[in-house]
Amino acid sequence: MNAKRGYLPEDERNFSPAAVQVMKTASRHICYLLNEGYELKSASTFVGNHFVLSERQRLAITRSVATVRQLKNRKEKEKTSLNGEEVWIDGFNTIITLEVMFSDSILFEGMDRTIRDLAALRGTYRIIPETERAVRALFDTLKEQKIKTAHILLDEPVSNSGRLKTLLAGIGEGYPFALDLQILKAVDSALWDKDNVITTDSIILDRCISWFNLMKLCAEKHGAKTLCVWEKE
Repeated sequence: MNAKRGYLPEDERNFSPAAVQVMKTASRHICYLLNEGYELKSASTFVGNHFVLSERQRLAITRSVATVRQLKNRKEKEKTSLNGEEVWIDGFNTIITLEVMFSDSILFEGMDRTIRDLAALRGTYRIIPETERAVRALFDTLKEQKIKTAHILLDEPVSNSGRLKTLLAGIGEGYPFALDLQILKAVDSALWDKDNVITTDSIILDRCISWFNLMKLCAEKHGAKTLCVWEKE
């Protein structure tokens, strides 16, 4: 069991300065294919094989890149403030990334400026020492944004969703906004028609009505370092 959320020992090699330079070149090739209509999976497999990328490197790239059309769409829907509004939060997605941040594991800046991680839990989740700090960082940011209500949606199929709900409820009692905690079988689709969504999930970002980049705000506030595996212009 890993001591740090989202970290593997081979990350030191996978994301060394030299490796990141290769990944940036690979990302440029993948982006070209994506904008030409290729699917992300096939493009990343073809380019990843060519550059002999590891699975972790490929995952970092696929979570970072997007098409020109996706970037334009996400930018147009991005909210810059939430004063007095209600928010809809992809619970595990947001809290796990904050846990990774407080574990000092690697975070990646996406082309859409969201902050993502490599903690592929695949349905298995446990509360760790960093969880409470992650929840408080989330609630502190929502308080600063003066939100009215926070709807936090947790995936029912993920283990310990009930325990996380209980922790959220207990911490949330000390904050000045209403808290609505829901455990659902399909969180992703529940967020597709919502305003003020907080997530870094690409599919949700592409489908929701509007979204707020809370993770970038938190990363900047806490001085978290992020890695960029694509070439900035």
